Amino acid sequence: MRVLVAEDHRVLARTVAAGLRRQAMAVDVAHAGDQAERMCLLTAYDVLILDRDLPVMSGDEVCRRLRELVDPPRILMLTAAGELTDRVYGLTALGADDYLAKPFEFAELVARLRALSRRAPKPPPAVLCFGDISLDGTRREASVGGRPLELTPKEFAVLHLLLCAGGEPVPHAELVRTVWDEHLDPRTSAVRATVSWLRGKLGDPGRIAADKGAGYRLCD
Repeated sequence: MRVLVAEDHRVLARTVAAGLRRQAMAVDVAHAGDQAERMCLLTAYDVLILDRDLPVMSGDEVCRRLRELVDPPRILMLTAAGELTDRVYGLTALGADDYLAKPFEFAELVARLRALSRRAPKPPPAVLCFGDISLDGTRREASVGGRPLELTPKEFAVLHLLLCAGGEPVPHAELVRTVWDEHLDPRTSAVRATVSWLRGKLGDPGRIAADKGAGYRLCD
């Protein structure tokens, strides 16, 4: 899942982003409304965590503008206002997909993000399998031949993408866009290194093939 956190409280934004990255999500951060809108126009985010009280352009206005897009991101509104009228306004008049009042529990935020991702068209099944490789996205568990895999968040996210592709190549650019964030230099070896570590944990380097110019794919 690729997420944009639009929050002007820098400590809160940094804390939320760090927590979501530990959940194997790719996270970018914006601190102003106009910046959030611009980033959403340039990148296909799955979910936008949008604070209503942003500088330059309010979160309400950002939400209205993004709702005019053909394929807008799912929007989870954050606000210090927890009154029923505020929640109804955010969900109806503004067109937000969900609403969470501050202060909030991080576990609830993660649960709401995953619920929003399941509402997207044709979501992948909770449990993905390819040969004897299995991944449970809900429980954050993976195994090969019945043996549990201890994966880092990046390794888990890469394996999830490869399993979703079902043996078809996943381009390098797609891995960068979905698993990492905007600060990753596309020329870096991070993707290659993560795939190499994942191959080692799967127990057979041949399980993940590198097709020159096409990307990476799972092999039987």
